[in-house]
Amino acid sequence: MTFEIVEMEPRERWWHLVRDAIRGTHQDYTTGPIARSLILLAVPMVLETAMESLFAVCDVFYVSRLGSDAIATVGLTESLMTLVYTAAIGLSIGVTATVARRIGEKDAAGAARAGTQAIWLGIIVSAIIGIIGVIFAPDLLRVMGASESVRATGVGYTRTLLGGSGTVLLLWLVNAIFRGAGDATIAMRTLWLANGINILLAPVLIFGPGPLPAMGVTGAAVATTIGRGIGVLYQITQLRRRDGRVVVHRQDLKLVPDVMLSLIRLSGTGTFQIFIATASYVGLVRVVSTFGSTVLAGYTIGIRLVIFVLLPSWGLANAAATMVGQSLGAGKPERAERAVRLAGYYNLVVLGTISLVFIVFARLIVSVFTHDPLVAHEGVLALRTIGAGLIFYAYGMVLHQSFNGAGDTWTPTMLNIICFWLLEIPAAWFLSRQLGSFGVYLAFPIAESVLTVLSLVMFQRGKWKLRKV
Repeated sequence: MTFEIVEMEPRERWWHLVRDAIRGTHQDYTTGPIARSLILLAVPMVLETAMESLFAVCDVFYVSRLGSDAIATVGLTESLMTLVYTAAIGLSIGVTATVARRIGEKDAAGAARAGTQAIWLGIIVSAIIGIIGVIFAPDLLRVMGASESVRATGVGYTRTLLGGSGTVLLLWLVNAIFRGAGDATIAMRTLWLANGINILLAPVLIFGPGPLPAMGVTGAAVATTIGRGIGVLYQITQLRRRDGRVVVHRQDLKLVPDVMLSLIRLSGTGTFQIFIATASYVGLVRVVSTFGSTVLAGYTIGIRLVIFVLLPSWGLANAAATMVGQSLGAGKPERAERAVRLAGYYNLVVLGTISLVFIVFARLIVSVFTHDPLVAHEGVLALRTIGAGLIFYAYGMVLHQSFNGAGDTWTPTMLNIICFWLLEIPAAWFLSRQLGSFGVYLAFPIAESVLTVLSLVMFQRGKWKLRKV
C-alpha cells in the first residue's frame, strides 16, 4: 500500500480552503491540485453525512429516557429502515456516477436529465415501501423478534418512519445529484436544515412539555419525517437555481427511456450491492435479539455511535467517488487513482484516531445514553469491539466507493457477497454460540478487514478505469 505525498498549504490557506468549502465555490475538479479539490468536496460531504448520522443519535438520545423497550424499538425499526436506505443509497450510486461523468464531459444538460430520471425512480420506489410499511408494521416488528411489549410501544414509530420513507429516498437521491455535480455545499445545507428541525421538534413531540400531548417514541419518528420533508422542499428550490451546476428545466421532467434504463442498470446493481451489506446488518440484529432486550438496547447504542462516525467518513469516500467520476469523464484516469489513494490516507488517519477514542473512552461515551448498568455494559462491549475495526475499514471504504464512482458497481457487489454473506453472518452466528454477544460484535472487524484487503487487490488491477457510463 502506497500513499501519495502532497505538499501542505500554509495554515492560513488551509483555513481559507475550509471556509471556501463550506461557503461553496465553482471549482473545476478535473484540474488543479488534487488535495485542494478533495478538501473542497470532502468538507461539505463530511458535514452532510455528519448531519445524517445525527438523525440516528438524536433519536436514541431522547428515546433512551423512555426505557429499554423504546430503545429496542428504535433498534429494530432502524434495522428495517436499512432496506429503505438500501434503495436510497443504491439509487444514489448510479446517480452520482452518471452525473459526475456528464459533468466531467462538460455536459450539464445530460447531468440534469439523469438527475430527474432518478427522482422519478425514487418516487415510485418510495410509494411501494411506504404502503407496505404502513400496513404491515406490526408484522414486520414480530418477524424481527420484537417482544409483545416492544411491539405495543413501537408500532407507531415503525409505521411513521416506513410510511414516510419517501423523504429518505428523495433526500439521498437529490443530494446524490449535487454530489456528482460537485455542489456538495448544497447537499450539506440540506442536511443541516433537516436535522436542525428534527433536533428542535423531537423533544417537544416525544415528551409533550406543557399542554402539548406526549407522543412517546412515535414523536421521534414524526419529528424526523417532518425534518426530512422540509429538507426535500429546499432541495427542489436549489435544482431550479439558474447558477447551479445542474439546473432542472421543465423539459427535463419528461421520461427519457435510454437514460432511465442506464440508471436502472447502474442503480440496480448498486442497490443489490447495498442490500447485501444491509441485509447482513439485519441478520446480525436478529442474532443479537436472541439475547433479549437489554443486550439489544446496548448493541443499539454501540452501533449508533459507530454509525455516527462512519457516516462522516463516507463523506471522504463520496468525495473520492466524485473525483473518480469527473476525472474519468475528462479522460484523466491517473488523476482519479491519485485522488483515491490520497482520500484513503486521510480516512485512515481520521478513523484510526476515532477507533482509539472509542477503545479508551467507551464507558464515558455510553454513559451519556443510558444509566442502566446492564445496558451500559453491553454498549461498552459493542462500542469497543466494533470500534476497534474502524482502522482496518478506513482505507477499504474509500476504495469501495471509488469503484462505484467509476460506474463499476459489480466489483463492490461481489466483494460484499463474499465478506458479508459468506463470512460475516456465518462468523457472527458461530462466534455467538461460543462467546455470546461478543462473538457477534467480533464478526464486524473480521469481515471489514477482509473487505479492505480484497478491495485493494481489485483496485490495483485497474479494470475500474475502463468502465463506460
